[in-house]
Amino acid sequence: MLKLAAAFSTLAAFAPFVASQSAVWGQCGGIGWSGASTCASGSVCTYSNAYYSRRCTLTVGTGSGGGGTAPSSTVSSPSPTGSGGLPVGTSTSKLNTVAKAAGKTYFGTATDNSELTDAAYTAILDDNTEFGQISPANSWKWDATEPSQGDFTFTQGDAILSLAKGNGQLLRGHNCVWYNQLPSWVNSLSGSALSSAMVNHCTTLLTHYKGDTYSFDIVNEPFNDDGTWRTDVFYNSLGTSYVNTVLTAARTADPSTKLYINEYNLEYPSGKSDSMLSLVQSLQAADVPLDGIGFQGHLIVGQVPTTFQSQMEEFTALGLEVAITELDIRMTLPATAALYEQQKTDYQNVVAACNAIEKCVGITIWDFTDKYSWVPSTFPGSGAALPWDSNLVKKPAFDGIVAGFA
Repeated sequence: MLKLAAAFSTLAAFAPFVASQSAVWGQCGGIGWSGASTCASGSVCTYSNAYYSRRCTLTVGTGSGGGGTAPSSTVSSPSPTGSGGLPVGTSTSKLNTVAKAAGKTYFGTATDNSELTDAAYTAILDDNTEFGQISPANSWKWDATEPSQGDFTFTQGDAILSLAKGNGQLLRGHNCVWYNQLPSWVNSLSGSALSSAMVNHCTTLLTHYKGDTYSFDIVNEPFNDDGTWRTDVFYNSLGTSYVNTVLTAARTADPSTKLYINEYNLEYPSGKSDSMLSLVQSLQAADVPLDGIGFQGHLIVGQVPTTFQSQMEEFTALGLEVAITELDIRMTLPATAALYEQQKTDYQNVVAACNAIEKCVGITIWDFTDKYSWVPSTFPGSGAALPWDSNLVKKPAFDGIVAGFA
């Protein structure tokens, strides 16, 4: 996953206001504010923005409490706020509905089995106008499906399949061959034994879900950030040919699903993106089946590359489709109104990049609520990466997604 460190500029503090109460239209809070936080009689402290966060506005039906009348431009409803006074999303649109109206195949989310007992969560997850596609976060990976060699189990994986089918949602398979979450027995193999086990695993997995997936991440994260091949058990023993071998086996196992290579940090020009382009070209030259490239999209607030669209177009120019497969945009905690607004802009820009490309078929967020995000445990001090907060309340990021499809 993404290894970049987040960095944000220190926000300037305002000079303190020394009175015990702030006059009408005076400041009563904000970043760095150390003055009065209560307002003169007849007025209330109202959110404005992060830099002049709160002002004393008139209570409806009262006098000014301190002389004068509010300018007409300031008499407006306060911005909706949620827990901690942070802004919330206000759009009533449904994400999959707006995505499909924009010509996309789906807007989706990842989920995990442990979350499916949360009734408030599943009430949102099950709405196929919100999410038209589901990705199994963990239950289709190698350690979950073949913990012992030849001993396959699909109980948890089938629960995700049943969920999606029952809701009329598409499925993206995730994943077949990845260096991580491997049982120890896989790492003990080499040569023809490893190749045979890899082909058997992928063939069994895709055969079990044959006809049930829109697409499948066959190879996940094959490169280091500098563009060198990741030195995992597959590359170390089989070289680059393991990609050709497993893609060919996957096509045989399920000719109906779209075969993907899925990777992070492809959103900007780099050694990794150059190597991925070279790999695609070599696979095409050898007639190895490949249908799409997944741009994971684990991003940082305020650091979303402006090259996202052009990078995706590098691959669609080769005849492939692309998808954003694991989108989240994390921030350094604690969350602030300013960070929420920047996150809204960032989500809008990412979605707009996909929306501008005909062959960008869809977007998947890596779960939809901060309650179940992988970010805090992986990037200590970071979080709040998803469009719903941990209380299942929409954030401004939700509105940004809707705007990105406009």
